[in-house]
Amino acid sequence: MSEIIKNRSELLFCYDVTDANPNGDPLDENKPRIDEETGTNFVTDVRLKRTIRDYFIEYKGYDGKGDKDVFVQEKFIAGDENKGIQDGKTRASDFSNNKDDILKKCIDIRLFGGVLPLEKDSFTYTGPVQFKMGRSLHKVEMKHIQGTGAFASKPGAKQRTFREEYVLFYSFIAFHGIINQNAAKHTGMTIEDEALLLEAMWHGTKNLISRSKFGQQPRLLVQIIYKTPNYFIGDLDKKIKIVSAMNELKIRGLNDFSLDTSILAMAIENNRQHILEIRYQKDPGLQITVPSDWRALNL
Repeated sequence: MSEIIKNRSELLFCYDVTDANPNGDPLDENKPRIDEETGTNFVTDVRLKRTIRDYFIEYKGYDGKGDKDVFVQEKFIAGDENKGIQDGKTRASDFSNNKDDILKKCIDIRLFGGVLPLEKDSFTYTGPVQFKMGRSLHKVEMKHIQGTGAFASKPGAKQRTFREEYVLFYSFIAFHGIINQNAAKHTGMTIEDEALLLEAMWHGTKNLISRSKFGQQPRLLVQIIYKTPNYFIGDLDKKIKIVSAMNELKIRGLNDFSLDTSILAMAIENNRQHILEIRYQKDPGLQITVPSDWRALNL
């Protein structure tokens, strides 16, 4: 059995989006989320966690068979889909309202925590893995696409239905996260869970191949592991920047910019006494200088 993680670590995860919608706002025509003040695109931590959960379910066998499951997922009430989707209490009943069974089987609760509304009590776990909202490192441009559907608007009608959607030409997004070893003691997050988390961030993003999400690629993942208990640098996403000779609204791909990590490198150097190890995964096309003492993850 894999041991519970003992070291705090920080994560910097960057991916890009081309002609797609990374995270639609259901209260605003499902448009990509854009900060009107800065013109940058932002993505919720919930969207990233969903990417990770979906990867566990679809590619790593966390489908409820045996001892591997994901607690937070859309499931219909057993035996009668007409009754609708499970609520939290119904989902907890799938595990006989046993919190220890949920923690043992459900990797997402071990990672992200959650509220377990059991039949006679409720337990709240703060997840060891926490992410800030992701933000693009540049201003983005949105386009509105209209088209026609394949079917008529109603039986017998000669006119087909219309469809419309909103996508971004391009967005290079950075997420900052922390893995808290103190919270891991309560949820039981293991070293194996940590490895699966990193794999799911990278390959889960790569496998977002639904119609609205196709066009997303992981570009950089950095993990800073600390030897000083409870220490971290913070704001890793604010310590990198895009450098381009062109108008940032016109950026369309990796060939249009380089990623400047000099501020991040300086912060790492100033905190070297607290750091145990730095690991990374990089897309070959990303223009970036990687220090020789960083160790490749080989996800």
